[in-house]
Amino acid sequence: MTVPAQPRSVVVVGAGLAGSRTVVALREQGFDGHVTLLGAEGLAPYDRPPLSKHLFDQTAPAWLADELGGDAVGLADDVRLDAPALGLRIGPSSVDVTTAHGTTTADAAVIASGSHAIRPAGWDAAATLHTAADAAHLRSRLTPGTRLVVIGAGWIGAEVAGVAAAAGVTVTVVEALGAPLTSALGVDVGALTASWYAAAGVELVTSARVAQVRADGVELEGGRRLDADLVLAAVGARPGTGWLAGGLPLDQDGSVRVDGTFAPQGGPRHVRAVGDVARRLSARHGVVAGGHWDGALRSPAIAVRSLLTPDTRPGPGPDDDPAPYVFSTQLGHELAMFGQPGAADDVVLRGGSSAGPSAAPGDGWTALWFSPGTDALTAVLAVDRPRDVAAARRLFTGPALPRLDRGRAADPTLALRAAVTG
Repeated sequence: MTVPAQPRSVVVVGAGLAGSRTVVALREQGFDGHVTLLGAEGLAPYDRPPLSKHLFDQTAPAWLADELGGDAVGLADDVRLDAPALGLRIGPSSVDVTTAHGTTTADAAVIASGSHAIRPAGWDAAATLHTAADAAHLRSRLTPGTRLVVIGAGWIGAEVAGVAAAAGVTVTVVEALGAPLTSALGVDVGALTASWYAAAGVELVTSARVAQVRADGVELEGGRRLDADLVLAAVGARPGTGWLAGGLPLDQDGSVRVDGTFAPQGGPRHVRAVGDVARRLSARHGVVAGGHWDGALRSPAIAVRSLLTPDTRPGPGPDDDPAPYVFSTQLGHELAMFGQPGAADDVVLRGGSSAGPSAAPGDGWTALWFSPGTDALTAVLAVDRPRDVAAARRLFTGPALPRLDRGRAADPTLALRAAVTG
């Protein structure tokens, strides 16, 4: 048996952003076959960024049908929102997805099972923030005057710290590395955000490793104890792919390596993986991990197009190779990052005060990463500089990395596009 030229039934595993957009893309691209949507939380698709950015001022989920249009629940034929996938069997021309309620068989599958927050062994007393239920739990515990210890000064940790402090919570953030956001930005650029914490009324403790987590606080290596009414583990997320063991090969981090059509590399052509679970090869940026909101928004349309027309190959345009994109509102600042910096990249700063980037909101600055010794721009982080955000978005739409004159790019009085050399 061979895989049908076009499937007549598709099962979408995951009811988050990527899964929701997959169902919408199927219908928008003319698929009139049977669509099954499987979710794990018992809720209609909702947007996750507001969970941390608007923890206290947006208490109801931001339903994707309202936020982005396209009602995945209404467009699917069979919707089971409380049926987390437990296993996958891939046949020559069909797939079986097992849940606690039975097995769903379809001609094709799109895996969009998202990710889950990391909670290291021994940290059972710590809360996490990844779901609407997690957010509701945090809101119920974090009242004015309570003490919160956040472990991890990454995107989520910084966002929660800022909104909690603004709500009257006493907040301490513990970071094992030398500066906030080091994993994403590197220590030099990450260090430029450190002063934001004190300005927002948050204590930041860096280069501090956690020895023990208890319900009433955290003990650091070296003996310092941080008392708390609640401890939040904000140390990252892993792809939600444990249920795929034996069904598809997984990378060390649990992701599914995919090609430009979001088909598993070397795997079956009637399966796609999108969103947080996918680790893809970008013509501009090399290997790009999942976890990017914009990727989860845009990649389903690419995956669906190739699934419905198997001979389709990704094109050179931005719609076929979305740039990694992260946005964050933290500690009074607006951040947007496009591209993917390398650990050895050269950093050029533009904007800020005469003494360098400042803690003051509105005193914007931008970090530019260049491939070592070249004029090839690999990433842009714009802080409180909306004009640079718009420019960066346009820069990463070509088939190759943009090239900029470093000297002109560093001049904040010039538009970024004025530094483009070719």
